[in-house]
Amino acid sequence: MIAHNSLHDALKERGVRLTRQRQILLDLIDKTGLHLDAENLYRLAKQQDPKLNRVTVYRTLKMLKEGGLVDELDLMHWNGEQHYYETRTKQEHAHVVCLRCGKVEEFFGEPLQKLRRQIEEHFGFQILLARTEVGGYCAHCQVLRAREMHAAAQPPKGPSKKADSNRRRRK
Repeated sequence: MIAHNSLHDALKERGVRLTRQRQILLDLIDKTGLHLDAENLYRLAKQQDPKLNRVTVYRTLKMLKEGGLVDELDLMHWNGEQHYYETRTKQEHAHVVCLRCGKVEEFFGEPLQKLRRQIEEHFGFQILLARTEVGGYCAHCQVLRAREMHAAAQPPKGPSKKADSNRRRRK
């Protein structure tokens, strides 16, 4: 993640004063290791500063995003149109999102760098920013889904409605 001093320096370069409330928001985004949406960010920050309001959260997020210090992610829209925030990292990574439970994992590694090089070479393109999202089911949700699929494939227990209806007609 971006070094804490780099965040301070980047804000200072833009003439932005690092208030206590902005510091709380930056720390939450940078240090929790979570991908927080604005509402959860507000809720967590409010625990540290009860005077903090939603407007401050949204204005700070906008300022950080426009300043290139924070990325806004949709994470496969697994939760509708919700957006999540993370500080810009020095190393690109992919977000692996479970489409069932919403668990987010980050994947770092050479395969992403190789893909980037291939795209640049193939298209003669200079990549400035790459965001990769992969959607699927985590190991836990795969088990739950398999159980559901198995249960759905089983015939219903007890007499079926059709058999019950045929019995009534015969009487």
